[in-house]
Amino acid sequence: MNTDRSRLARRGFLIATGATALSLTAACGPGATAPDAENPAEGAPRRGGRLRAAFAGGGADETLDPHAANLFVDAARAKALFDKLADFGADLSAVPRLAERWEPNGALDTWRVTLREAAFHDGRPVTAADVLHSYRRIADPRGTFRAKASLEPIDLDASRAVDASTVEFRLKRPYAEFPHVLAAFGAYIVPKDSVSFARPVGSGPFRFVSFQPGRSLLVRRNDAYWDGAPHLDALEFVVAGEESARVGALLGGQVEYAHELNPATARAHEGGGRIEIVRLPGSAMQGFVMKTDRPPFDDPRVRQAFFLIADRRELVDGALSGAGEIGNDLFGKGYQHYLSGLPQRTQDLDRARALLKEAGAEGLTVTLDTAPAATGFVEAAGIFKEQAAKVGVTVEIKVGDKDTYWKDILDHGTFASYRSGAMPIESHISQRLLTGSTTNATHWRRKDFDDLYQQAQSTRDATRRGALYARMQRRLHDEGGFLIWGFADWIIGTAPRVRGVSATAPANTLDWARFDRTWLA
Repeated sequence: MNTDRSRLARRGFLIATGATALSLTAACGPGATAPDAENPAEGAPRRGGRLRAAFAGGGADETLDPHAANLFVDAARAKALFDKLADFGADLSAVPRLAERWEPNGALDTWRVTLREAAFHDGRPVTAADVLHSYRRIADPRGTFRAKASLEPIDLDASRAVDASTVEFRLKRPYAEFPHVLAAFGAYIVPKDSVSFARPVGSGPFRFVSFQPGRSLLVRRNDAYWDGAPHLDALEFVVAGEESARVGALLGGQVEYAHELNPATARAHEGGGRIEIVRLPGSAMQGFVMKTDRPPFDDPRVRQAFFLIADRRELVDGALSGAGEIGNDLFGKGYQHYLSGLPQRTQDLDRARALLKEAGAEGLTVTLDTAPAATGFVEAAGIFKEQAAKVGVTVEIKVGDKDTYWKDILDHGTFASYRSGAMPIESHISQRLLTGSTTNATHWRRKDFDDLYQQAQSTRDATRRGALYARMQRRLHDEGGFLIWGFADWIIGTAPRVRGVSATAPANTLDWARFDRTWLA
């Protein structure tokens, strides 16, 4: 028996004790049903019971500090215990949560956020002071919290509490899509006197019971939750690092929910009756990065040739076992502002050969950096190598260290496997495609492109702003450095009696890991 599975069996997992707008009011008030969370076809929600959810974990150093969230299990646990001012909907637009509404001034450099009526688990109301404390804690220059970069546009020294339920955020520059900041990964609201998270007090749908780092977290229903009490009596997060252990626990009845299954596992069990497979579309972009500042990819004709070498269907089918859809060299398929009207790029080997000849790159040899750092990376590299050989391009695959891969490829090499999780297209551009972006793996640095982004950010009208994003995406489609061949599904397995798991929410969005809307039939 698999060692991890044996360990899980011995432990038994027993419980030990909407669209962005400049002025927006929450469509989902207290007690409202989240989109797609309670499907009428599944029957009326049933109250009671406990659900055990298996995730890969972070070891004995795990913490329940929501600002330190980094892994999927951290985010799911933080969501159970805490709230953010906003979160991302399925199309990656900001949806109000603790914020009831937000509104900017005419210059888009000051935003007023009105809080809804909500309370922490100890009964104290959530106030503007708690919000400012939370954001200042995240932004503390001595800290390393992941949301710090997202909060950078806020001048927190100048921001203030207008009253107990109103926060005035002063920004360093105009920012039309400031609500994306409120929804940022890890930007949770904690009480203003929080100094320890050994027994965390949040405003989320579940209350803390017990925690064993690297093993389990037990929480119970918060009957006073502002968005309606959960159906479950209790929820336990259990750690199972290996996918085989999570699947084994699910098959053996030790858990009812298993996060992050691979496509081969899903295909083997789908329709078999023992496991229900839930595919979350659009959760991860899959592709390659070409560094645009060095040979051979400093010549746009070579980049265009590589776009045309790719057989995207073969890559999705071979590297992802078909668990996804083809890409068109643009990030964010299905997300707000995505340029969907462009013709789908397909393999054209004759045109690719002609472009390479024009660029003087016939017989080209390139090194493709990859690693088992994400599902399908090494497989996709092998498939693309065979595709490139058809036009006389030799691809030499270099398999690196998965633990240092993302740092290694940021500035080194010329061509590499790449993946990105869900985020707004605006965030993708700001983090990866501006001259000053810290994770600019393609080294795409164009002042006129930067200027278009700044113009979009200071444009109040959403239609005009969308037109500017369309211009930027056309440019990237023609000459950018991202060869985006697919969008992978995120795969979850559940016991047949689990209900209310959204099938439309990409990972890390509002309705992903939404256990307050899950029940046991």
